Amino acid sequence: MLKASSVIKKSALTSAITIGLLGLSACSDNQLANDVTLATTAVNSVAPGAPGVDPVWAFSGKTGIGTSYEPYTDGQYQGTQANPISKVWFSVAQGILTETMYGMIHNAQLKELQFVIVGNGFIDTEKDHTNSTIEYLHTDAQGRPLSLAYKIVNQDKDGKYQIEKHIFTDPNRDSLMMKVVFTAFEDGITPYLYANPHIDNSGANDIAQVEGNALFAHTSAADSSVLTIRSDVDFVKASAGFVGTSDGLIDLADNGQLDNTYQTTAADKATVGNVAMTAQYPTLNSNSYTVNFTLGFGADKQASLDNANSTLASGYDAVLSAYLGDDKHVGWKDYLSSLAPLTSMANNTTDGGKLLYASALVLKAQEDKTHAGALIASLSNPWGDSVSAKVGSTGYKAVWPRDFYQCAMAFLAMGDTQTPKVAFEYLKKVQVTEQTPGYQGTPGWFLQKTHVDGEIEWVGVQLDQTAMPIMLGWKLWQAGVLTDAEATKWYQQMLKPAADFLITGGKVKLDWNDTQINPPSTQQERWEEQAGYSPSTTAAVIAGLVAASELATLAKDPNSAVYLNAARKLESELSTSMVTNTGEFAQNDNGETKPFYLRISPNGTPNTADKLLDNNGKTGIDQRLILDAGFLELVRYGVKNAQDPIIQNSVMLVDNTELEDNLRIKYEFTAKDGSKIPGYRRYGNDGYGEDIVTGLSYAEKGNTEQQRGRVWPFFTGERGHYELALAKASGNLTPATKSQLINTYVQGMETFANQGLMLPEQSWDGVGNTTRYQYTLGQGTNSATPLAWTHAEYVKLVRSMTDEQVWDHYPIVEQKLQP
Repeated sequence: MLKASSVIKKSALTSAITIGLLGLSACSDNQLANDVTLATTAVNSVAPGAPGVDPVWAFSGKTGIGTSYEPYTDGQYQGTQANPISKVWFSVAQGILTETMYGMIHNAQLKELQFVIVGNGFIDTEKDHTNSTIEYLHTDAQGRPLSLAYKIVNQDKDGKYQIEKHIFTDPNRDSLMMKVVFTAFEDGITPYLYANPHIDNSGANDIAQVEGNALFAHTSAADSSVLTIRSDVDFVKASAGFVGTSDGLIDLADNGQLDNTYQTTAADKATVGNVAMTAQYPTLNSNSYTVNFTLGFGADKQASLDNANSTLASGYDAVLSAYLGDDKHVGWKDYLSSLAPLTSMANNTTDGGKLLYASALVLKAQEDKTHAGALIASLSNPWGDSVSAKVGSTGYKAVWPRDFYQCAMAFLAMGDTQTPKVAFEYLKKVQVTEQTPGYQGTPGWFLQKTHVDGEIEWVGVQLDQTAMPIMLGWKLWQAGVLTDAEATKWYQQMLKPAADFLITGGKVKLDWNDTQINPPSTQQERWEEQAGYSPSTTAAVIAGLVAASELATLAKDPNSAVYLNAARKLESELSTSMVTNTGEFAQNDNGETKPFYLRISPNGTPNTADKLLDNNGKTGIDQRLILDAGFLELVRYGVKNAQDPIIQNSVMLVDNTELEDNLRIKYEFTAKDGSKIPGYRRYGNDGYGEDIVTGLSYAEKGNTEQQRGRVWPFFTGERGHYELALAKASGNLTPATKSQLINTYVQGMETFANQGLMLPEQSWDGVGNTTRYQYTLGQGTNSATPLAWTHAEYVKLVRSMTDEQVWDHYPIVEQKLQP
């Protein structure tokens, strides 16, 4: 720790408080709050340059995310004095703290916080000029993570300094703690904290202030959230400014000195913009010292300040202990210990269970704590550092019932029965009913994408997202998580209207969407881009209808036969509406016809040259040229046998690595044991990715024909599930073949995890321009990391290998569809 005698004399900005290292430990929470005054001098210096440069979000390839674990009380998050609920989430990318949320999980308050280092002849930003490593602060004897607390070490590329950071949240308060150890390997190293707030999910409407030894940020709105930054070493001086015009980076750039300090960015309430706060800390001379930082959040300035101060006063050891879980607090280690199957599941991994434990933590962390059960897709904004933050955007921090289903099934697989039940009951909030604001038409379907509070964001109709809640309800009933009485209630209230919609469809009118749905033709399939007859969508619809039939029987509803007959009819029509036997891919080298499943047939006429819609910058092409492994869902759910010849024809086409890159699906990567493991793109002609010529992010300057979607790691899991089903169907599931499956597909997914054990949405496949980020083969891109669906697929794959049967298979579908 920095000795009191070596603390640089406080600047005038800090004269209002006298909290240093010697006095902090002796202060009570109330004393600490009282020592910080909210006013400093009579005259404030106002930063020029409003509104600053246009704000964007942070890099989306997160190496860590975190929040405090909170137990349910009667299926909800109910804070009490004895068990307060902390509603703060954070992310880490490029070695620094990035998007940090408070309130609801999508409500960002901070874009990034990093350190700027000024030395002899250089000015470094931590993000750009250091080599970063990350590890978990809490691990068991096997090296498996026990909490979402991180140790990040950033070393200067020239070996002049090092920054070590420990990051986690306070389970008892709405605050985040970051312990930082600065080490200088030469004299004259001065660290500066640099924070860029994006209060209440926008970076264009902020006000920043330096008051006492605290930094504050908020908007001009009366109900604005407030961010406070405090530390237990007083800063030497600090400044608030507008990014790119008067912030600390601009000030330091000319002479390495923070010599134009401003106390506020607000001349009046109308003066808002993209702001940053910069604070100088004592210079190091070939030595080191430690600073504890806290970021407090609140509905007003005093609450925010109180949270920051109270966490600081509690101290690093106490807050970290509570985060993990101790004799006074239920924490992350307690959650993991409640997941009984993890021990045996870890034996069916190739990393000893490290990614399995991380996945359990990551999945639980991506649940809102105001709306219990609201499971989001990812705690990130895809390609965030090229996406405008002028207007609030949830990015992937939102609810899609499809991703939601994958996560709920993963929770069930790892032994958590509470979360999927609470999540299932939450789904009623996002189902279209007569009470849905602005809606006209047939009810029963589930909204495409919503905020966690149910606010409508996207309104496309995706029939798989209407089927999956029925499938989940049936699974929970079969597992005994829902009693007969509960299953009957939810069937009548939520699942029966969904099943009816899957059969009849109907008129839909909401926001821009004014159409007629005629199942099984879906307005959007699982990639939300095309209309028509989709194998993956129809697989879910059939499984959903069979599940609805069983639940109807339980509820004594005569519609049971209607649902079952509809499912059988759909199964019988698959070969005529979604299988083609024409076109170049349907003919093998010997001139034989090998029918295969299309990605989607717009009109249910798969033998024609119908074109798909233009999307993501790509011009739509002949439906028969677009390969997609979505047909594997037919096997997963029990609609088709793994040995079905059309399924196997389709698999062979997906595996063709001789296709041109635009149409090619399969790529190979090197696993940690040196073996080759497979990765798969979504489909041919996918434009949801970086531009292969310029290297620009997706749609960074508008969509281009050169955009290209990459490999998605969860497809390695989907393929692993198929290969397991095939081995069982063919009678070839031996210990040797099981080991091979684990080494190929389980290890394959582990290979795609980054150093922080986060699994991405997309991984670099080696095609195109990588100059911006210097991606290596198999590395996660800037699309979205961690993706909940990818972690869920990994958990389910490991459970499937452990059980030697596909986890989210529906035996009842297989039974009922047989003649």
